[in-house]
Amino acid sequence: MKTIPTSLSCALAAMLLMGMSQHGLGQIPHGPTAPVDHARGKGVASTALSVTVGGKTVSLTVAELETMPQKTVNVHNSHNKMDESYTGVALTDVLARAGVAEGKPLLRSYVKAQGTDGYWVLYSGIEIEGASHGGDVIVATTQGGKALGENGAFQLVSSEDKKPQRWVRNLAGVTLVAAE
Repeated sequence: MKTIPTSLSCALAAMLLMGMSQHGLGQIPHGPTAPVDHARGKGVASTALSVTVGGKTVSLTVAELETMPQKTVNVHNSHNKMDESYTGVALTDVLARAGVAEGKPLLRSYVKAQGTDGYWVLYSGIEIEGASHGGDVIVATTQGGKALGENGAFQLVSSEDKKPQRWVRNLAGVTLVAAE
């Protein structure tokens, strides 16, 4: 049995550790793309929002969202340790624009939201319903009364999450999926 020279095994170990630290300890990239470090990679600025419900996709602009009922949430962003105010449209209203029937329960469904950088998050349907959940999940178009800037035209924000891990800047797509 051949052994690997010590210098070569040290080099291989160093490359492996560098790769692991680049993608988060223990998170080896898999699939067609490596995981995105959402804290650093911002992707390209979002300009339109694709919303898919039951196989039907609609594309929404900021101007279209501005004609819909607006909601403001005040949140604490633990990443930058600042209180922030976002205004936009309730995610349930955005889904309704794409075809979710009013009053249709979302109990057995989930929402996948994805940014232009490939970062994506999941919400259970019940987490976005105001009648069933205390928090608000909005598709924000402004922060502090101003456009989102480098965070694109759209940002998903949840008022109940203690950390902004499930906020999605440069929001590009939202898909409602029935779990049954």
